[in-house]
Amino acid sequence: MSMLGHIPRTAVLAVAVLAMGMAGCAKEDTGGTTASGVPLIKTGSLTTCTHLPYAPFQSKDASGKVVGFDVALIDLVAVKLGVTQAIVDTPFEGIKSGADLNSGKCDVAAAGMTITDERKKVLDFSDPYFDATQALAVNTGSQVKGLDQLVGKRLGVQGGTTGEDYIKAQVAEKKLDIEVVSYKDLAALQQALATNQVEAAVNDLPVWNEYIKANPGKVAVAAGFDTGEQYGFAVKKGNAELLKAVNEAIAAARADGTYDKIYATWIGEKPAA
Repeated sequence: MSMLGHIPRTAVLAVAVLAMGMAGCAKEDTGGTTASGVPLIKTGSLTTCTHLPYAPFQSKDASGKVVGFDVALIDLVAVKLGVTQAIVDTPFEGIKSGADLNSGKCDVAAAGMTITDERKKVLDFSDPYFDATQALAVNTGSQVKGLDQLVGKRLGVQGGTTGEDYIKAQVAEKKLDIEVVSYKDLAALQQALATNQVEAAVNDLPVWNEYIKANPGKVAVAAGFDTGEQYGFAVKKGNAELLKAVNEAIAAARADGTYDKIYATWIGEKPAA
């Protein structure tokens, strides 16, 4: 028999109630504001939503740490706020729709995301931080040099991206008989090209340049599409304090040369102005 048998039932109930009360005191971190008055969903952290992998903007290194161009720039924002960056990997649809920011999953979205009028309806974008262009990638040895040579063939795109929108619009406008196949993420798209599930694939030029560096001799850029796109970081609609901090961090990095150093590290030589 345990010693519990000698303890009055009322005492046991009292202990149980006390334990439940103490458990209730362990509050979930509901966030707060920084010393400069910027609201954050978690105390001491700037929580960033992104979608992996999307090198060189964000991907995991050999140790599993998320690194990249976007990561390095948002780190500057975190430093400005006196906190550290915490990264959440989440589907791109939830990012571009504003759902992740609205639900409190993250404070800021950094996902190599193009600023568009449609996305501006549900997100507040920072000043542009990167000029992007789309590119058509093919396996080495392919004779394809443009969309016209893909008639009757399969062309891969990443679902939910401006690259997908652009290609579908071009195919419709030019009435090209091309089967456009959408993949859930960049890794799936690149795998489809590598295994000849598609004849060619479209995504942002820096992404293909990074892939070519990592897989020399396997893939080449056949053509570029200057779509005039620019990337922006995004915050929840109306979060003016955080948006101001993001813009100020980017402006300061451009002014003191930090931006150029980060660009050289992750993208390469900076194009002439």
